[in-house]
Amino acid sequence: MASSLTALLNTIILLGIVQGFIMSGLLFFSKKQRYANRLLSALILLITLASFNLYGSYQNWFGSAWLAFLSVLIPLVVIMPIGPLMYFYVQAVLDPSFTIQKKQRLHFLPVIIDFVPSLTVIVFLTGLGFHFFKNTPAPWGNFIDTYNVYADIPRWASITLYVLLSYRQLTVAKVKAAKNGSNPGIKWLQQFLRVMLLFQCTWFVFLIPYVIPEYSNKLLDAVDWYPVYIPMAVMVYYLGIKGYVVSHTATAAQKAQAAQATLSNTVVEQTAVLLEKAMEEDRLYLDPTLNLDAVAQHLHLAPKTISAVLNQHIYKSFNEFINGYRVEAFKEKLLQPENENLTIAGIATDCGFNSQATFQRTFKQVTGMSPSQFRKSELQAN
Repeated sequence: MASSLTALLNTIILLGIVQGFIMSGLLFFSKKQRYANRLLSALILLITLASFNLYGSYQNWFGSAWLAFLSVLIPLVVIMPIGPLMYFYVQAVLDPSFTIQKKQRLHFLPVIIDFVPSLTVIVFLTGLGFHFFKNTPAPWGNFIDTYNVYADIPRWASITLYVLLSYRQLTVAKVKAAKNGSNPGIKWLQQFLRVMLLFQCTWFVFLIPYVIPEYSNKLLDAVDWYPVYIPMAVMVYYLGIKGYVVSHTATAAQKAQAAQATLSNTVVEQTAVLLEKAMEEDRLYLDPTLNLDAVAQHLHLAPKTISAVLNQHIYKSFNEFINGYRVEAFKEKLLQPENENLTIAGIATDCGFNSQATFQRTFKQVTGMSPSQFRKSELQAN
């Protein structure tokens, strides 16, 4: 490949890396659609790190023995979480109250596939230190090189599977939107998944000859990794910019839609009474997986009606409303003598919180103090 063309392609990859780090940071700290944007931020960061690893090898950044060792020990090419991140991002855009639950974290377990080379190095060095192995790293290095070739098969399959699952999720959302009103995130998610699917097709065309031993080296000698990493650079640029802009546009559209929505006083009063009953009598807030759709199904109301009543009349978001009841339940349970031996974390879990970080943040927002400070002040007052 001509040196001038190689320099141009390397520059494109470098620009994608810079853009990826910038947009990942902007999305992570964005206050609009915070949870969804953080998932997209993580996805873009993983793609960017893989590009950084390739560009670094081209520029001989890992030329020293220590940096080469660290580049193997600390993997920069971590691909397996991309599929789940994409799948959960789609859900978070469709449902702003969505959060990843404990069982859903199992989707990230296959990341072990990305860590096998690092674990191999650790096993070899440990065995060397205890004199279990001879100082012959060549077979271990050959294993890692061979493994890295075939590890791309489950990586490609994982992302493709989650693209299909995301499309199914989006299809269901489109049907709901047709019944309950438009969802401003659907159009963007269609574009997002098309980009991911197009990249998967491109990667598949490259992957077929790459995993065949007699063609692998010939392929890399002819075109290197550019057919995969140039589209990745373009994808990072597009997803970052578009995702950031869409999150702000969607939030504005949702606010405008909410402002235009008009509900009769009767509907507002009935909905408020039903919400209060669902919390105080049915105690739905104790369910850590509770979301807007579940409450709507329980009350036999449209999600947009509940959302409108909460936002326009109770002046709270869905999460603020639910967590408010959880905090009150925690305060009541914390001060009961029979619970004095229970931990704060255990009581919070019993009251519906599925994340200690969320609980600590929410409790301080509601009460102005930490849980331990609250217990101390109450004990002193009594």
